[in-house]
Amino acid sequence: MRISGKIREIAMKFIDIGANLTDSMFQGVYGGSKKHEADLDIVLKRSWSMGMQKIIVTVGSLSDVEEAAKVIERDDRLKMTVGCHPTRCSEFLKDPEKYFSDLQASIEKYKAKIVAVGEIGLDYDRLHFCEKDCQKRFFEKQLELAETFNLPLFLHCRNSHADFIEIIEKNRDKIKCGGVVHSFDGNIDEAEKLIDMGFFIGLNGCSLKTEDNLQVVTLLPAEKIMIETDAPWCGIRPSHAGAGFVQTKFPTVKRKEKWTPDHLIDGRCEPAQILQVLEVIAGVKGEDKEKLADIFYNNTLSVFFPENRQ
Repeated sequence: MRISGKIREIAMKFIDIGANLTDSMFQGVYGGSKKHEADLDIVLKRSWSMGMQKIIVTVGSLSDVEEAAKVIERDDRLKMTVGCHPTRCSEFLKDPEKYFSDLQASIEKYKAKIVAVGEIGLDYDRLHFCEKDCQKRFFEKQLELAETFNLPLFLHCRNSHADFIEIIEKNRDKIKCGGVVHSFDGNIDEAEKLIDMGFFIGLNGCSLKTEDNLQVVTLLPAEKIMIETDAPWCGIRPSHAGAGFVQTKFPTVKRKEKWTPDHLIDGRCEPAQILQVLEVIAGVKGEDKEKLADIFYNNTLSVFFPENRQ
């Protein structure tokens, strides 16, 4: 299906569990250089037209909280997380108690708009940003926020499964509301362990890159999947193994300077492209996409919006 510049209404309902809408790309800034006008409102309008019901804006550190809070003021369908990403946990070190206290204060301040503690976890692929012991220490510390505020978790686990599981198991009594391990790209044994612990598996374009990734998707129970874009990252590229299952094509410009309101920018993922994530999963599984969309939507409601569960 090719979608023209005028987006037609989509009957299916979606919730994007992770979108980095505070990223400067949505202000038209790339690498510190302004390429086009700010277009976040246009990006959001496009996502609502595609059937998006809610978007959870990902917060990666304390410094992102106020900007995320400004973004979600645009629409009641926007919610947010609060937490410190593993690659940024060195921000705790100057004054750990104050940093943690400020995270608590942020959750109190924006409690009505916060649906999860996150993005927290471990990332051993990028230790040049933050070393292991620091990540582990402050991942465990932030689990206290889930207990204190009775919130689910928005989790990050990259090349760190054993340590990740050890910390979760040690602190299971603090995790009352479950959560999701987003942008999952691990193997099926890792996925099944997470599912056994009560977590959902979050899939986006980065979860659908390789044939091994797709094989894992075939084995995941639909009742344990949520979908996301991780915009502006993790789009499905033509080189990805899952690309052959994409049915919906958006009008796109290759150069940022050629931006128009009716075009996506090649290489910048948008929440509207969650439809493509669904199409790949449905194609890989050989299942009806409308049926899967309904399952994934209700999975997400059950954890992050239980008051709206259908």
